[in-house]
Amino acid sequence: MLSLIFLTSGLFLGWSLGSNDAANIFGTAVGSRMISFKKAAWIASIFVVIGAVFQGRGATETLSSLGSVDALAGAFTVSLCAAITVFLMTRSGLPVSTSQAVVGAIVGWSAFAGRTTDYGVLTKIVSTWVTGPLLGMVFAALLYLLLRRSLLRMQIHVIKLDYIIRIGLILAGAFGAYSLGANNIANVMGVFVASAPDVMLDFGLFTLDGVQILFLIGSIAISVGIFTYSHKVIETVGRGILALTSEAALVVVLAQALVLFLFSSSSFSGFLQGLGLPSLPLVPVSSTQVVIGAVLGIGLVKGVNEIKGKILGSIAIGWVATPLVAGIFTYLGLFFVQNVFGLVVVKETATIETAVVQTEAVNRGIQNFNLILPGLLVLAALAIALLLFLFFRQRELRLKTENELLVHQNQSYNSQKALSELEINTIQMENTMLSNKLELKRQELNNLLMNISEQRAFLENISNQINELIGQEDIPMRDARLKELSVLLKQKMSFTKELDEYYGQIEKIHKDFQIKLSNRFPDLTENEKRLATLVRLNFSTKEIATFLNISAKSVEIARYRLRKKLELKPGENLPQFLINL
Repeated sequence: MLSLIFLTSGLFLGWSLGSNDAANIFGTAVGSRMISFKKAAWIASIFVVIGAVFQGRGATETLSSLGSVDALAGAFTVSLCAAITVFLMTRSGLPVSTSQAVVGAIVGWSAFAGRTTDYGVLTKIVSTWVTGPLLGMVFAALLYLLLRRSLLRMQIHVIKLDYIIRIGLILAGAFGAYSLGANNIANVMGVFVASAPDVMLDFGLFTLDGVQILFLIGSIAISVGIFTYSHKVIETVGRGILALTSEAALVVVLAQALVLFLFSSSSFSGFLQGLGLPSLPLVPVSSTQVVIGAVLGIGLVKGVNEIKGKILGSIAIGWVATPLVAGIFTYLGLFFVQNVFGLVVVKETATIETAVVQTEAVNRGIQNFNLILPGLLVLAALAIALLLFLFFRQRELRLKTENELLVHQNQSYNSQKALSELEINTIQMENTMLSNKLELKRQELNNLLMNISEQRAFLENISNQINELIGQEDIPMRDARLKELSVLLKQKMSFTKELDEYYGQIEKIHKDFQIKLSNRFPDLTENEKRLATLVRLNFSTKEIATFLNISAKSVEIARYRLRKKLELKPGENLPQFLINL
């Protein structure tokens, strides 16, 4: 349990490395918008784990020879201080070197423990801080020239070229992630190799020893860092130093992958030795430095003016400060852990041995676990779980589809029902209006018939009285009777009753207008309301004069007074105002 607690600092360092160095793999690709961050994170995580587990031992051996941290509490403190240094640099948005932080922390441990630092190994490691970027610069410049010349000769269509570049970025990124895991897992778990468990897990197709299990755990921590905190540094590397095209992004990733692979491949080192050539040291190289070198190589090919020197200067300051800060943090941290918690950070009788020697020593008592049957059972359980998940998922989707169909049908039925009810109500209203109109017409016809009958009776009475007066010798009496009949005729010709009935019908039809007019202008008289109604119906002045039994001049005066009461401005149309009302 205590070992797991001490291992947390290594996991924290792995998380910091993933959050910072993932930018070196896909930073240029994501910065040039050729690959999404999510897709890049998945590819990087998978291949980092593969590279760390199956090729991470070579660089670890060299790092262990620099300073074999022989106490678990010391390893915890070294990893924690290196992780804190990387985290602080990452918080500032700078692509800091995890390798330098770990090397500085180990040197700090050696100084605290009073051990002699192997300056030969240290010189070998420090030399990679120079040769790594230089190789990245050379590889990138050559690859960029080769790619540019090839594209000019091939003259590929821009759409096809874009597709090829995307595929190339994915393949180069996968290769870069594999190389990063193989080379940089030493930074994460190198100081814990001496404390690796003495077990061997047999999965049938491959086996994992205790060191590889440590590497697996550390690479998973790197993957978590990639997903959770690498986006900010990716933006800095991808767009902050030099504006990269998609072709340049491909070259940068490929150059970085090649350099890291060369510094972590024992097979390539043996190949060079077989040819009688000096081999490259198997040491953890700063992928950050290599990427910066590759970007500079492309910048030199394109033109020095495109390089943003201010950002490069801040990065260089980070490179110098990182090992110094990590070393000081480690020295102080070891002093604190040893004196405050009383933990052993340095073994008195320890001898400096490389990780390989320690691993070989413990291999004599390794416990071998055959995990073929458990692995098959786990795979079978996963397959059954997947089938059950797909079955229930399909069932859920089918029920969801049926439910949505029923909801849609129900909504359609309700809509049709509401539409039918609206149509029925409309038809009922039209029928009511037609009935009212028929009733009104019937009343008008009845009134007209009664009026005709009344007029006929009146005229027949007048005619009979005139016939009786014809031939009368009493001239004064005859004239008096004729005068009376003339007055009766004039009174009948006023048509007051007919006009009142006609206006009564108008009031029924325009009842709403009468109500609105009364509410808005309560000072209007009945005659003025009647005048307003007739004007709204667009009767002429002559027709209104006849209707109201007044002169045309009186109508004009009444209209003028009505305009004043309605507060109309000069030029404003009275009939239109009444229609809008």
